[in-house]
Amino acid sequence: MTIFSGWMMPPAMPAVGFAVAPNPQDPQSEQWHTFQGSWSAAGRRRMLPTEGARAAAVVDLSGTMVLTDGTGASTGFLGEAIGFDDGGSLSTGRAVWTDPQANRIFSVLRGNSLQTGRRIEGTFRGGTGRFAGIMGEYTLTWQYVVSADEHVVQGRTVDLRGRFRLGARQR
Repeated sequence: MTIFSGWMMPPAMPAVGFAVAPNPQDPQSEQWHTFQGSWSAAGRRRMLPTEGARAAAVVDLSGTMVLTDGTGASTGFLGEAIGFDDGGSLSTGRAVWTDPQANRIFSVLRGNSLQTGRRIEGTFRGGTGRFAGIMGEYTLTWQYVVSADEHVVQGRTVDLRGRFRLGARQR
């Protein structure tokens, strides 16, 4: 296990799609790669009363993410997200996944409220290092969301799956 930004990370094994930086002249760099995985996260939540039954909330989460590609190889990431739940039916936010070499993948999040069983969709918006030029999308479902108190939230995802391609590197 590796300590990574205060979180325990599983040992990273190179995943075929995640491990190779694309070569713009290589036709395989434009191929779609699939992945699946899980994410356990904890963080802070600030709530604001609304006129409805539920409060609006801003959450700041981080935790260990393990992704597996189509060949069964796994890669560990630190997953971080900041989100806004309007207290009704809208959630939006941003996420960054950081591998042990500090390469990052950036995404935009959209979905239903942050509760147990809720589905979230993510769209990759680029990355750094070996993930420069990444494009794709993913979905996840919160298996549970536990609140230790009003300001702390913990959760775990299931059914985290998606696809990506490593396009031409940004110059």
